[in-house]
This record gives sequence, C-alpha cells and structure tokens, in this order.
Amino acid sequence: MKIYVISGLGADFKVLERLQFPKEHEVVFIDWLIPENDESFNSYVERMAEKIDTSEPFYLLGYSFGGIMVQEINLIKAAEKVVILGSIKSDKEKSRLIKVGEITKIPKYIPVNFFNLNNFEKYSVFRNFFDPKNPKVNQYFRVTDPYYLKWSVQRISEWKFEQKNNIIQIMGDRDIVFPLKNSKPDYIIKGGTHLFPATKHKEVSLLLNKIFI
Repeated sequence: MKIYVISGLGADFKVLERLQFPKEHEVVFIDWLIPENDESFNSYVERMAEKIDTSEPFYLLGYSFGGIMVQEINLIKAAEKVVILGSIKSDKEKSRLIKVGEITKIPKYIPVNFFNLNNFEKYSVFRNFFDPKNPKVNQYFRVTDPYYLKWSVQRISEWKFEQKNNIIQIMGDRDIVFPLKNSKPDYIIKGGTHLFPATKHKEVSLLLNKIFI
C-alpha cells in the first residue's frame, strides 16, 4: 500500500527524511505546488490530490500545514488512514496567534515582499518560533516562493474544518506553532517541539510502524 506524504509550510522533505516507514509500504512524497493567482483553497487541494491513485487503497500522512492539507484531500479521495504530525484536527484547535490572524485578517494585507527569503533570514523570531535550540531549523524550510508563503499563511488563518473521527494525531508537548493544550492527540511526543519529526524521529517511527500495519 502507498503512503502519500505532504510536508509542512515552506518545508521540503528534509524534516521528515529520518522517519522509518514500514518496509512493506511505498512512500510517495507530494511536493507543494505554487498557487495560481488568487486560487481558491478548494482548487488548490484538488491539484495537490491529482497525484493520488485511488484505484487501490492508500494512506495519507501530513506534517504541520501538510496535516491540514491531507485532511482536506481525504474529503475528496478517502484514505484508509490519515495521520497528522504537529498539526490540528479542526479550526477549534488553532493557536491564539493564528486566531488573531483570522479575526484581524492581517495575513491578507501583509505585502508579498514581506515573505521573500532575505526578510525571512533577517527575522530570527521566525526561526525561533519553530525550535529556538535547533541550529538546523533553516535547512528544513526550502520552499521560499513569497506568493506561496503568503497564500499559505492566509489559508491557515482562514481554515474552517469539523473534526473527523478517522484522523490520527501525533503532537509534541513543546510545540509552539500548534500548542498541545488546544488539542487531545492520540499520541504525544515528550520533549517534542514543532520539529519533532526530525528531532524525535525514532519515537515517531515506532508509532508509524504501529499505525501503518
């Protein structure tokens, strides 16, 4: 069976590269697409789902924003199991900061230029937001198209979703992006920041081999 995997906002698969999946399954990584001008979220989800072969059963796994994406894909292409890492199961689990963005609509009005690579390198607060003690944090975020980043931040702040019962949620207890206190995950990674798939890969791998049987 195939496991289709989507990484986090602005991240390629380096953050997930040390995870060990069950050997009997084929892992297929789905790269982020650059949104078309003023593309709707539904349209984007449909394009991201095009690579999924529904002629046979499959699993979905998403990290961070990828966790949101695989839940949306699951509505149009149903998976046998959906696993989300460092992500949320409904808009009710958003952090206070994300809710502020939703209410004020600030992400909509932030200039695209704010999200260019030079600015992101300057703002150490952005790096610290994910894992202040990890010197490799910049290596994990390589999808740097400014329009994609702005579009994604806006979609996250606007996201509305009712929790589904078939979602398996794994979270870190030190995650600042999606705080544990807002959720009731199936599994908790002790000492896990938002980058726990990379920093706690052994623990996560054991869980994945238990889940994807």
